[in-house]
Amino acid sequence: MIIGCPKEIKNNENRVALTPGGALELVRRGHTVLVQTGAGRNSGYTDEEYVEAGAEIQSDIESVYARAETIVKVKEPIEAEYSLIRENQLVFTYFHFASSQALTEAMVKSKAVCLAYETVLGPNGSLPLLVPMSEVAGRMSVQEGAKYLEKPAGGRGILLGGVPGVPPARVLILGAGIVGTEAAKMAAGLHANVTIMDINLERLRHLANVLPANVTLVFSNEYNIRRELPRTDLIIGAVLIPGAKAPHLITRQMLSEMREGTVVIDVAVDQGGCIETCHPTTHEDPTYTIDGVIHYCVANMPGAVPFTSTLALTNATFPYLLQIAEKGWERATEENAGLKEGLNIVRGEIVYREVAEAFEHLVA
Repeated sequence: MIIGCPKEIKNNENRVALTPGGALELVRRGHTVLVQTGAGRNSGYTDEEYVEAGAEIQSDIESVYARAETIVKVKEPIEAEYSLIRENQLVFTYFHFASSQALTEAMVKSKAVCLAYETVLGPNGSLPLLVPMSEVAGRMSVQEGAKYLEKPAGGRGILLGGVPGVPPARVLILGAGIVGTEAAKMAAGLHANVTIMDINLERLRHLANVLPANVTLVFSNEYNIRRELPRTDLIIGAVLIPGAKAPHLITRQMLSEMREGTVVIDVAVDQGGCIETCHPTTHEDPTYTIDGVIHYCVANMPGAVPFTSTLALTNATFPYLLQIAEKGWERATEENAGLKEGLNIVRGEIVYREVAEAFEHLVA
């Protein structure tokens, strides 16, 4: 199989979908690996390392797309890539279709096969290709929140962990999945006063046994959320419904209940966001302010720490990529039910239910 790894061109996306180590394993098994010039540079990998691994360096993105049977990426294709994707070509990456009609329409039109990292299922029903980036984003959300709480960044001027004699910041986390749990660990470790909300009581019971005493577990509903808003300094949105658009748990009207300088970090923004006033931002221009509330809504947060993120991601994705290379995507998905769940669009047909429900007009 010919596998292509283009350079990511989304704003400040520094990760790469294939390491030299991964390229070496594929080449050893008789596959051809095409890597665009500079694809791994921002993650710490030189073109020479890919060449030593047996990959072929391509000078431009067009050459990678033109030759490859399978494209492996990190982030969803952007508009400049739409016309490069060919009929029957497999694209294996994060897509998050439910939050982008333009992307969905483009991939339907391309008649490509779109295999989404975020909906591949593990044997225990987990999301193994989403977990590593959720871990990174959850931990980063607290780092970024602490930074934007500083007065020069527009925040309330509050130190997340406080000091003796001065109370710590209050952190509200919506969602107790991987992102929420990692955010809670980080915030609690910095001695903040943390509240984490979810509708899954079993999950809350589990976390009550593993998280420290400065984390309070609360059932999520509008009443409880509204009660926390006036006294919260940092809000982290961490809600995920696999493949579907995230629900708005904080509405535009609720901003009036927050104090000026409150910071919101919506990690769910690439799935539409769980805070109504959030829209995707970039590392280049990460924040905006509405009603005195600072919004940080970078859709590719892990791209800011590419060395860590690339290794964490490819550790998880490579075994699946190897299955695809060895068997072809059709046989691989037939034999691996969890991988089959990653199929979102196949040759012009939306095959993933939540995406089909989000864009009924595109379903034949």
